[in-house]
Amino acid sequence: MGLTERGRRAWIATAMAAAIGAGGIAVGAAAARPSTNASPPAAASTGAPAPADAPASASYAAVVRQVLPSVVLIRTPGGLGSGVVLDSKGNIVTNAHVAADATDFQVQVVGQAQPRPASLVGTYPPDDLAVIRADDPSGLRPARFGDSSRAQAGDVVLAVGNPLGLSGSVTEGIISATGRAVTEPAAPGSPAATLPDAIQTSAPINPGNSGGALVNTSGEVIGIPTLAAASPQSGAQAQGIGFAIPANLARDIARQLITSGHVTNSHRAALGAQVATVTGADGAPAGAGVVAVTPSGPADRAGIRSGDVIRSFGRTPTPDTESLTQALAGARPGQTVTLTIVRGDQTLTAEVRLGELPGG
Repeated sequence: MGLTERGRRAWIATAMAAAIGAGGIAVGAAAARPSTNASPPAAASTGAPAPADAPASASYAAVVRQVLPSVVLIRTPGGLGSGVVLDSKGNIVTNAHVAADATDFQVQVVGQAQPRPASLVGTYPPDDLAVIRADDPSGLRPARFGDSSRAQAGDVVLAVGNPLGLSGSVTEGIISATGRAVTEPAAPGSPAATLPDAIQTSAPINPGNSGGALVNTSGEVIGIPTLAAASPQSGAQAQGIGFAIPANLARDIARQLITSGHVTNSHRAALGAQVATVTGADGAPAGAGVVAVTPSGPADRAGIRSGDVIRSFGRTPTPDTESLTQALAGARPGQTVTLTIVRGDQTLTAEVRLGELPGG
């Protein structure tokens, strides 16, 4: 979470989204010496990265030394966040909610007292990703990225970032699950976003960690920490449940933003309809009601009309817009799905060939 108004509260990983493919405190100063709470060392470090299958009792000091120079503190007029250095040109990937509506930034490397200015390259809110570029790239060390598709439950990971403005902090955990579809709530300067294929981790994700690095024990970035779950009842942050955007997706979107300033291939399925949750006579959610369809879009071609209520997406019930959005996040452009819809007093099915969520 970036340390903005959005980041001062725990994120709820199940929030409402309203459009489905219709268009697209810092505590103290940044420390010169990083603090870590990774596992205590069992033996002296050799100076080389720990192997990928290192036991949980091993020291991760060598991994931390390798990764820290590639993770920066990002300051915006709205707050703080983290970023990961992509290349020698000074491009840095972070979250769109960290960038928010800012165009000018200050970035700071661990151990360097003087921040350097940076500017916005591009942002893609649907995947909560953005790229900024440091005016002076000297001294910025590009991170080493790994293949996030190989990440699996049980792998030990470290979350590196700047929680609460504490520069270069490290937390440790494991990958709890992969392939999660989670939804972030909207906030000023950043719309709601449903993240497909997210990595769930037990490594603590705190305000200011957003946009940082989730790394394996070989020092490879496999994800961009983005949000922590919260209890739907109390709103309190759930301990040990955080989510990261897979590195493969983050790199692909970042490269598109760097090349053209916008996303040309979202890899995201779209229905081509605006929807809103409808309620039944008992006040409970009763489906995703179609507010409007995009002319000549997938829903329109399948005969779906404004006023229809989508009850299921394939075999997945869709009692609200959130469930429909998450089902779409797990689908592919070009895939054909069967929707169950209610139109008046009729229950119908419609075969829809999904389109692609537009870039931007």
